[in-house]
Amino acid sequence: MKKIHYLVTSIALLFCLSTGAQVKLMGVAETNRYDGTDGIHEKGDQMVSSYVGWNSELGKSIFIVENGIYTFTVGENTVSKPVKEPAVNKSDFYSGGQYTDNDKAIWANNFNLMAGNSGAAYIDGIITTVFSRDYQSTPDEELFAVRKWDAETGNLLTNANDYFHVNTNIESAGMAYNPVDGKVYGLFYLTEQALGSEITNDPDFFVDQDGDATATDAGYALCTIDLQTMKITPVTPGLYYRNFITFAINNDGRAFALTSGGSMGVINDEGKMEDINGNLAGAELCEFDLTTGMILTNAVEATDPETGETYTEYENIYPRMGYASQYRRQSACFAKSNPNIMYWNGYVNSGKGINDWGSWGTLPDKEWVTNEKFDTAIYEIDITTGNCRRVAKVPNRWTFSCMWVDGDDASDGCGLRDYISRTVITGIEDVKTNTSVNAPRQIFNAAGQQVNDMSQKGLYIIKEGTKTNKILVK
Repeated sequence: MKKIHYLVTSIALLFCLSTGAQVKLMGVAETNRYDGTDGIHEKGDQMVSSYVGWNSELGKSIFIVENGIYTFTVGENTVSKPVKEPAVNKSDFYSGGQYTDNDKAIWANNFNLMAGNSGAAYIDGIITTVFSRDYQSTPDEELFAVRKWDAETGNLLTNANDYFHVNTNIESAGMAYNPVDGKVYGLFYLTEQALGSEITNDPDFFVDQDGDATATDAGYALCTIDLQTMKITPVTPGLYYRNFITFAINNDGRAFALTSGGSMGVINDEGKMEDINGNLAGAELCEFDLTTGMILTNAVEATDPETGETYTEYENIYPRMGYASQYRRQSACFAKSNPNIMYWNGYVNSGKGINDWGSWGTLPDKEWVTNEKFDTAIYEIDITTGNCRRVAKVPNRWTFSCMWVDGDDASDGCGLRDYISRTVITGIEDVKTNTSVNAPRQIFNAAGQQVNDMSQKGLYIIKEGTKTNKILVK
């Protein structure tokens, strides 16, 4: 494996602040799981959808789904049940066996598309979701589906959704607005990156232990992103090989990420996990320098036990959280009014524990109700001390692809709303319907199926030799 050595820096720790008051969080629902005790859902139900009926005028089936925007309240030791907001009511568009409002029916059905399995962000009232589709059944040109939503109404914005090539590398552990410089940053997973000599020849940053420094690689990099064009610009001079699961920036312009943590350890009197040496284990909080893209560290003198020689190690400035969380995309955010507390929607364990054979290993799925394998919780992390506190579990095990504090987000009113809302720019050529267009060698429709011509309205992928273009026929 490769090891990354981080930038040397330090920060002064401030006094711990108490949160006290209730906070209303909003989030884009990603997954959930019911234990069957609410009298409505079966045990194991996840992201339930219900069929309304065929709409002959629209030419499509309409569904009500659990995808969407949710709100819940975080108290001192409580987390309320997430509630969909805006709510979707069947009676608003369907009554007496027929559709009464087609616009409302389309609006409700569009929540099928609100998924951010490759990252999502709330910025100035607009939600951007990035959904990556199955590699094996999707053309490379359309791997990422990017969509824009009005966070208040839940409307899918007109023409503000498009598809992006796998090489755009817009899969992220999270994206966030920095109020200090007005830019949007994210931790993006870059694939097939040939590391340059300025990286591989720098022993202070990169140590190649498996001899493949010249090969293509994949890992995370801190980048800025233009949420209209979806173009990313790397800041980090290289790649990180940590299991990042979140990314958030506070009102002071400080950027943080969490890693998953699955270390084996014992639970102390405070309910936190410790390693064999009595140090906190589990997830790790990392702070980034947004100028260099480097993780902040402290320099520590160490001694080689074999040679007795001293050398410098670089340690993270924060202790581990004491809580293990699964390596699945999660979310975190700050309130603008309180830049010192980060809210984290994480799992309660790494999916591992004492199994049926009495040894440490993967927890069995059949016992997930009792072993907490899929349970989620809201945590509060005090960035002045690094202390992490589990507030409470989230009812029905909800996870969110992004979160924000209602009416108290650093991006509110920043002026990016109109810019982000515009049509995504991908180089698609707008042309009017023309049945006489000569078909290039290979034409694919938006579903990835090869067709003979562009006689129907829609998006087409044109492959001609080594060149690939998109054409939108209207």
